Amino acid sequence: MVLGDSMSPEFREGDVVVIEPEGRATDGSYVLAFVHDEWIFRQLRRHDEGWRLNALNPRYVPTDLPDLRAVRGVIIQKNRPGRRRETRRYVE
Repeated sequence: MVLGDSMSPEFREGDVVVIEPEGRATDGSYVLAFVHDEWIFRQLRRHDEGWRLNALNPRYVPTDLPDLRAVRGVIIQKNRPGRRRETRRYVE
């Protein structure tokens, strides 16, 4: 379940996300990562020689990664509880 507003407007607090632990993380993927002893949900972007985890809400600071070891899963779907028609898939 999404907590907070770091990924709004695409993901709102209370949205339920489905995570594929073995999913392929690519530029633009929404991912779950373990960074600085905490779990964070961000969009993965190629940056210089490494990667960057970006929040969609500009109030949050990006996190640079040298490689993809911190990425633990790829978000493949989101659901809005109580609204069956508001399901969205993020991978084919």
